[in-house]
Amino acid sequence: MPIPRGGLRATLKTTVARRLSAGLCLLVISVQPAVPQEDPWARPVLGFMGVPGILDMPTAHPMHDADLSLSLGIFEGTRRGTMHFQITPRLSGAFRYVNLQDFRNYDDYYDRSFDLMYLLAEEGRYTPAVTVGLQDFGGTGIYAGEYVVATKTFGRLRATGGIGWGRYGSHNGFSNPLGIFSDSLETRPRGGGGVSQTGRLDTEHWFRGDAALFGGLQYAATDRLMLSAEYSSDAYELEAETMGFERESSFNFGASYRLRDNFDVTAAWLYGTTFAVNLTYTFNPKTPNDYPGGLDQAPRAVQVRAPGSADDLGWTQQAGATQILRGDMQSFLAADGMMLESFAVDTRTARTSVRTGTQVYPAQAVGRTARIMTQLMPDSVERFEITLVTAGGMPVSTVTVNRSDLEELEHTPDGSWQSFARARIEDSGPMRATGIPEGAFPRYDWSFGPYLSAAYFDPENPLRLAFGLQLNGSFEPVPGLVLEGSFLQSLAENISGLPRSDSGLPHVRSDANLYAGAADFTVSNLTATKYFRPGEDLFGRVTAGYFEPMFGGLSGEILWKPSDSRLGLGLEVNYAKQREYEQGLGFLDYDVVTGHASAYYDAPGDFHYQVDVGRYLAEDWGATIGIDREFDNGIRIGAFATFTDVSFDDFGEGSFDKGVRFHVPLSALTGSRSDIAISRTIRPIQRDGGARLEMNTRLYEQVRAYQQPELQNEWGRFWR
Repeated sequence: MPIPRGGLRATLKTTVARRLSAGLCLLVISVQPAVPQEDPWARPVLGFMGVPGILDMPTAHPMHDADLSLSLGIFEGTRRGTMHFQITPRLSGAFRYVNLQDFRNYDDYYDRSFDLMYLLAEEGRYTPAVTVGLQDFGGTGIYAGEYVVATKTFGRLRATGGIGWGRYGSHNGFSNPLGIFSDSLETRPRGGGGVSQTGRLDTEHWFRGDAALFGGLQYAATDRLMLSAEYSSDAYELEAETMGFERESSFNFGASYRLRDNFDVTAAWLYGTTFAVNLTYTFNPKTPNDYPGGLDQAPRAVQVRAPGSADDLGWTQQAGATQILRGDMQSFLAADGMMLESFAVDTRTARTSVRTGTQVYPAQAVGRTARIMTQLMPDSVERFEITLVTAGGMPVSTVTVNRSDLEELEHTPDGSWQSFARARIEDSGPMRATGIPEGAFPRYDWSFGPYLSAAYFDPENPLRLAFGLQLNGSFEPVPGLVLEGSFLQSLAENISGLPRSDSGLPHVRSDANLYAGAADFTVSNLTATKYFRPGEDLFGRVTAGYFEPMFGGLSGEILWKPSDSRLGLGLEVNYAKQREYEQGLGFLDYDVVTGHASAYYDAPGDFHYQVDVGRYLAEDWGATIGIDREFDNGIRIGAFATFTDVSFDDFGEGSFDKGVRFHVPLSALTGSRSDIAISRTIRPIQRDGGARLEMNTRLYEQVRAYQQPELQNEWGRFWR
């Protein structure tokens, strides 16, 4: 039998492809679906691009609202890691990090890209779901492409069809049908697929040039096994030119198995030449653990007064009654992880100021404090005024509850809502702390343990780490004055191996390698901060010292944030001087006056918006826009972008500062009380433009947690 053109290897590839496709077809036809125990379409499968897809082509159905998915796809010469987040029920975004072997002149080339997808129409009885997507719209352009895709479900079968541009229009393309609106849409500008323009929004490329059709089928053989076949319109031109990738077929075949509700494995035969594997893990911040109520110790029960006992004022004649009650309050709160700041009582009202301590949910802290007060306060005391105080000793809000309401509502089915409706939350104002427990000040705290810091996305090494030991300490001689510091002993690091900066701007961030390698023992920060209340709805602070590893100086901030408002306005002004590389107590010659005016808005639906306008560390002027989604359990996921008067070319690789960030309290993962949290900001690359001081004393995050909008969001924990 003669060997076809291309030799034995081509024969084997053709044979494998034919047998695999035939086997999959027979399996689809022959498998009898079991009685459904769960909806096989409840959550879409993610393709090799890390977004809802068949295999290498996208589909139209979104993930569940707030789903955060991590995927890793591996096939010949390519490893794709993708983080996909369902931002809203219709809008989703993805950050992709890819390793390409032997790409152009690189042994290992690392590429970063961002995607956005929007669901134009949900699937109806007779109509498909329709989604429009932008792929790699802010990266190098290697994966740049746009598409409109429709998906329809027919029982256990799903059919997808779409039209794409860019990469999705590179195989069997035809003239752009959008050309009827403008001749300019018929041609896609040259560029894209480069490696030097990372970060620019090449809007002049979007939906331009040749278009092509793609599509495929997915079949739910069982509730957990998905069989897929697709026709791909991606020609893989760059991989073929630079990596020798062979694309011999437009048809891809694969199978996906859902090992658990949040873990999928996909195996596929792609483009007639390569075997591929994709692993996907999905996590929903709304329900991160199996303990929605938490694993805290049970709260104290409300002590119900006997009828008529509220008229008994005999306790007022007891010598030292207030001191005794203050001491009892201090002990009971301490047993529940909270600290008594001040206490006062008269015949009808008890006033207490509390730091929530390890009670990570302020509404829950208020509820527990109120129940403690029902057990300790004399029966004549009807009104409880509970003031929430920040960790720095600054009073924020006063929550007033009636004791009779607590007695009535503790076991009422809608007790949480009714207790919130009857409570009053108002600004505490610049109140003076009276009735401070004896021995409460000075206060100090310290911790000792390991630390791990990271630098991401260096082209030569995508993850650089520094590991060592860290000593943290704080001292509070009087309320509102906090001295704190952090000292590091490095044990191992490879951050100092970062390439030397080529930035034309002052090196306010790009000399990270010099700071990492200059000394093993460093003073990470050492500051003195005075918190104060200059007036109603106003909060202030002054901080002096070594703010962060690279800068120290003097910082002042004022914040206007009414207790019942979702809007906050702030102003921060800093004199900053660059620290010596050894991170001791010395400084370099560079200094700058920097500062920002900020607007904050806590929007309904878990979204939080922030805009900062001002002068940055490299003396550039501009604005930062941040959008975060924060869930009731404290998990926060967001993104930001900074645009200044530094041109894209002067900024360098990345073009402008941008990134994603997340904050995950340990309590949200474990269900157990903890004030430990994991916070990370992931930038594709950090340069000198758009850089701000790193300050752990800024006011807004401290204040808003204790005000009405946040308390209302988490009031369901009042009785826990």
